[in-house]
Amino acid sequence: MTDVRQTDGIVSKRSLLDQIWRPEQGGHEQVILCQDRDSGLKAVIALHSTALGPALGGTRFHAYATDDEAVEDALNLARGMTYKNALAGLDHGGGKAVIIGDPTPKSEGGDKTEALLLAYGRAVASLGGRYVTACDVGTYVADMDVVSRTNQWTTGRSPDNGGAGDSSVLTAWGVFQGMRAAAQVRWGEPTLRGRRVGIAGVGKVGHHLVEHLLEDGATVVVTDVRAEAVARVRARHPEVTAVPDSAVLIRTPLDVYAPCALGGALSDATVPVLTASVVCGAANNQLAHPSVEKDLADRGILYAPDYVVNAGGVIQVADELQGFDFDRAKAKATKIYDTTLAIFDRAAADGVPPAAAADRLAEQRVADRTPAARWLRPTGD
Repeated sequence: MTDVRQTDGIVSKRSLLDQIWRPEQGGHEQVILCQDRDSGLKAVIALHSTALGPALGGTRFHAYATDDEAVEDALNLARGMTYKNALAGLDHGGGKAVIIGDPTPKSEGGDKTEALLLAYGRAVASLGGRYVTACDVGTYVADMDVVSRTNQWTTGRSPDNGGAGDSSVLTAWGVFQGMRAAAQVRWGEPTLRGRRVGIAGVGKVGHHLVEHLLEDGATVVVTDVRAEAVARVRARHPEVTAVPDSAVLIRTPLDVYAPCALGGALSDATVPVLTASVVCGAANNQLAHPSVEKDLADRGILYAPDYVVNAGGVIQVADELQGFDFDRAKAKATKIYDTTLAIFDRAAADGVPPAAAADRLAEQRVADRTPAARWLRPTGD
């Protein structure tokens, strides 16, 4: 049986409490540490806000170096989901889960097993609908099919299991729309035709983004830590250029840099050597720390906030809860173009970087929904 306890009853390490309570984390409503001894499950579920509705966010499966890193990632990602869902126009708050371990199947030397996923699903079930989960880095549609056997609050399932399938399709579509908006602001035309775009990470989302960019007439340069991911793209599109790693990519002459792997791609080390004049990608938490965006602005680099442009996937999984309709979900994801333009306009009007403008718009929507968590309260309260 899964052991699920809230933070005020389980955490003994002061460092974990310091992370959870520190003011800059934004006041998470609930943080749950989950453990199942039989399956080896160790997980963190973080609920940042349910003001707009049930917290919605994916499950990341990653071999964190320390438990502190896992907690910090869950907290950061959950907070980001509150803002992402608000700006995507969804009636969902923000949450995120991380499973600590090697996401490779146990049969191949990793930690992922059916028993572990079922134990995790029971942890989700114990929250009674306050958290809706889906895929993220290290988890896939097949994994969500297993998790869904334990609860009704799992999305990102396969079509055969009543789901929408791979959410990376619309994630890539939304990033492309955000990139079009950035092109409109930077070059006066909503197209990447004739532009050189560098994509760091051509996995679940990145390889779909390659397709959209090539169809739009862009030149594409890619890199990935997995040689097989690059080989797959180049086998389909020989015209795509590959470089050895991200350090080379950011120094390659580019118009647009698209971080599509893990977070922290924009840092004190990378921003000074960026050649691109636009940054727009699918990765979460691209800024290594908040002041990086000012460094981008000081260099004249237009940054499309990651949680705005990569919202296509969450739009897709949210639509799944209504009985998935791809055309309806794609139409919602296409509006990321308009949302990104509105953020650039707000940034110019307020004299702040785009991420600050996006935060203000998201916070306004959350504040306008009162009282908090009303969706959970019986009629008449």
